[in-house]
Amino acid sequence: MMRWMVLFALVIPRLAYAQADPAPAAGFVRQYAAHYGVPPELIAALIDVESGWNPKAVSNKGAMGLMQLMPKTARHFGAFDPFNVEQNIAAGTRYVTALMWEFHGDLRLVAAAYYAGDRGIARKQLSYSDPDVVAYVEAVRRHYMFRKYSVVKPSRRSSP
Repeated sequence: MMRWMVLFALVIPRLAYAQADPAPAAGFVRQYAAHYGVPPELIAALIDVESGWNPKAVSNKGAMGLMQLMPKTARHFGAFDPFNVEQNIAAGTRYVTALMWEFHGDLRLVAAAYYAGDRGIARKQLSYSDPDVVAYVEAVRRHYMFRKYSVVKPSRRSSP
């Protein structure tokens, strides 16, 4: 995770979200991210980019739900109803966890593999240069950084 922050700790643009995180979905993101030990900001950033928090989203390639899982991936990771918010987030987080293991926590490669599949990314690693994949990884990075660092931290000084 430090590689992601060190390599991409540039100016964090303000992002306009289409809609706020729906409370139940955001709760499932926190719950499953904590359970699987992945950054909740990453799961939320993927949802921001994939579906804009629309649980009924369907892509032109057939990906479904908040995390835009393909039917085979959804079933493999336990989402038998990919439009069910909890099942979709649980399965998507399990998939991200598998990618985290495969790519040794490199969030750039995890995001690229989430978008393009792990085979091509595993073969080419960071030399993968498809412009769509590069743009997707950058979008996820911006959302991740915004979510990670936009929280206002309280001052350490106590009030008089």
